[in-house]
Amino acid sequence: MTQTGWRSTELTRRLGVELPLMQAPLGGGPGTPELTAAASGAGCLGVVGAGYLDPPDVHSAVAQVKALTSRPFGVNLFLAPPARPGDLSRTRERLSRIADELGLPAELPANPRALPDPMEQVEVAVSEQVPVVSFTFGCPAADHVQRLHRHDIVVMVTAGTVAEARLAEAAGADAVVAQGTEAGGHRGGWTGAEPAGLVALTPAVVDAVRIPVVAAGGMMDGRGVAGALALGAGMAALGTAFLRTPEAGTNDAYRAALRSADGTTVVTRAFSGKPARGLPNDYLVAFGPDDDLPEFPLMHYLTRPLRSASAAAGSARGQSLWAGQGVAAGRDLPTAELVAALESEVDAALSRVERS
Repeated sequence: MTQTGWRSTELTRRLGVELPLMQAPLGGGPGTPELTAAASGAGCLGVVGAGYLDPPDVHSAVAQVKALTSRPFGVNLFLAPPARPGDLSRTRERLSRIADELGLPAELPANPRALPDPMEQVEVAVSEQVPVVSFTFGCPAADHVQRLHRHDIVVMVTAGTVAEARLAEAAGADAVVAQGTEAGGHRGGWTGAEPAGLVALTPAVVDAVRIPVVAAGGMMDGRGVAGALALGAGMAALGTAFLRTPEAGTNDAYRAALRSADGTTVVTRAFSGKPARGLPNDYLVAFGPDDDLPEFPLMHYLTRPLRSASAAAGSARGQSLWAGQGVAAGRDLPTAELVAALESEVDAALSRVERS
């Protein structure tokens, strides 16, 4: 890998993007069509975080991205199994108490909804000829991958372990996203195994599969990107780095929390029922131990009114402040300027190595 040659990899050539950089999907408020389009327009692979979107909303988001850029982009979908039903009364009482403690009145749903049907979301991606579809929380069946391939759609699958990466390859995926434990937000694997750190995970996955690997987790500047590429990745995915761009839908209280972050993050199930990394706040202190909770997505939809009330009040006390371990290195830059800075920083990092 040379100071100039790093820009061209098997994945960049396959996808038709200029840089081996991906804007990782940001579900919920921070992910916007404007961010995805800006990232793709700057030479990255922008990705719509569509896991929570009903099919008409996926269609709308894709149409908005297409209206803003002609560059390739992707859509990320969830393959989480349905939650097992159970008695939610104790959890609802617990959340109501926390809402009262935090002064965030929220009416909690008695019967939380399920996730949108991922196959219906896939139909939207197919009809809209989205260039890339990536999956999180599960691996698509081989026949589903083949159907996407028949429409010339590149398929990516998130994995947190070598075993998951091998399963993704066996299903026919074109690339695997190796998500290290440093990553902000939800862990995207599906076997329940603890993910390794990115420096250990990336080369292990690269050695285990023959398809390209996208490295994800904790990277905030070009030094991290250069390191991921040196470890054998064909692309680096950054999510937290984009949260403070003006194109992101990150609300003001969330942005303020990101700016003041000292790098401390926690992994918790208290917001959604799935392990996810974010900034500590009053909600997590009040919640306490996060065992014996309803499964995802029941817990996600149970806590949504409280989280929304916190955002509406301009408070970070009750929000899920997802962020990776590199959060303290975040920057307030427009997406195009952030991507340009990342590109220059990779050049500088490789130049230092060449001189040493």
